[in-house]
Amino acid sequence: MRRGIAVGTAVVLVLEALTVAFVNWILGLAVRHQRMSLGGLDPDAMAAGSWVGGGLFALFLVACAVLVARIAARDRMCGRFGRIVLIVCAVVHGVLGAVVVGLVGWYAFVALMLVLALLVGTLLLYAPEDRSPATAPAPPAPSGAPATSTGP
Repeated sequence: MRRGIAVGTAVVLVLEALTVAFVNWILGLAVRHQRMSLGGLDPDAMAAGSWVGGGLFALFLVACAVLVARIAARDRMCGRFGRIVLIVCAVVHGVLGAVVVGLVGWYAFVALMLVLALLVGTLLLYAPEDRSPATAPAPPAPSGAPATSTGP
């Protein structure tokens, strides 16, 4: 089950990356062709900013999808850096969901929250086990040995 959730998360992240790249490409074209300006900024610079920003965010989402696909293929969590990247991706989805509900609407909010749920589900299902010695149970005393007390 957890491998299927991880594969689904990777697919959704790739689809989201393609959507983000496409929307930013369209926005850049609209700014460029209509010669729009915001506060005196050059329209070509605004179009290039839209394309670069959308491309970088799409690359980030694809990198997260590759990490999740690697987790699914190996059936274990990646290292600390990979977990941090996926946590950052989850936080970004939470913040974008809060912003997009006012700008775009509830359907976009629900879509982002579903991606957030898949990311958090993957992170929780593949959480590393706690291996600290403080939480490990004490080994049983051998038979015939006197019992020792650790309390006062």
